Amino acid sequence: MPSEQKRSWVEQVMGLPVSVLARGSQARSVAADKAVQAVYAELRELDRIFSPYKPDSAVSRLANGGLGWDDVDPIVREVAERCEQARDLTGGLFDADTPAGTWDPSGLVKGWAAERASRQLADVSGLDWCLNAGGDVVVFCPSGEPFVVGIQDPRDPGRVVTTIACTAGAVATSGTAARGAHLYDPRTGGSAASNWLSITVTGPSLESADILATAAFVAGDDWPRAVSALPRYDGLGVLADGTLRATEGWPRTGEAR
Repeated sequence: MPSEQKRSWVEQVMGLPVSVLARGSQARSVAADKAVQAVYAELRELDRIFSPYKPDSAVSRLANGGLGWDDVDPIVREVAERCEQARDLTGGLFDADTPAGTWDPSGLVKGWAAERASRQLADVSGLDWCLNAGGDVVVFCPSGEPFVVGIQDPRDPGRVVTTIACTAGAVATSGTAARGAHLYDPRTGGSAASNWLSITVTGPSLESADILATAAFVAGDDWPRAVSALPRYDGLGVLADGTLRATEGWPRTGEAR
């Protein structure tokens, strides 16, 4: 495909690099650029509301008592409901209520926000696109030609352990490689102790794949059961010695679903 039919963008949003790769006859159009800028604008707004690191965000104000649940915006209530649904879905392996007694929906918000914002790109007719939010990926290719998504080696960020070809759907990874031992086990209140360095989940929705990847990592050796909480999702785990274990439906060919 000629180079003029491809274009990429990258911005730092939500504390991580968010890239968009577009392909097709509209890739360099004004419409495509406007759609991408709308994606970034929506992500910045959602970060303003949900970042636990911004003192004036709804999440921070709920934590410090500056805001009550009766006063939050409807979108905050929506995310709270989604977090409750995620907790029920995963049998408590995913929980936005922290051991410190605060509410932190970060484990859901990144995938949900990226998927929500990516809908701006679907309005550009005939455009293939791949949005990558810090390693969590959502893809849509009306052309039928897949993007190849690499699964990072958690032992060496410059390498991949495998690739999958995606024409539609999502890929999400949870583990300790990027941010260290940041995940906690809601069942114990302590850090999630796992023999697995990372768990990657593919499926139709990035929000759901992200939730299942987090729950699967917390589940440890029982992670395939956590991934199976929803149909059409599959996973790949990487052990410290590089051993790979996959669910029956992995790898996907053509679609991450």
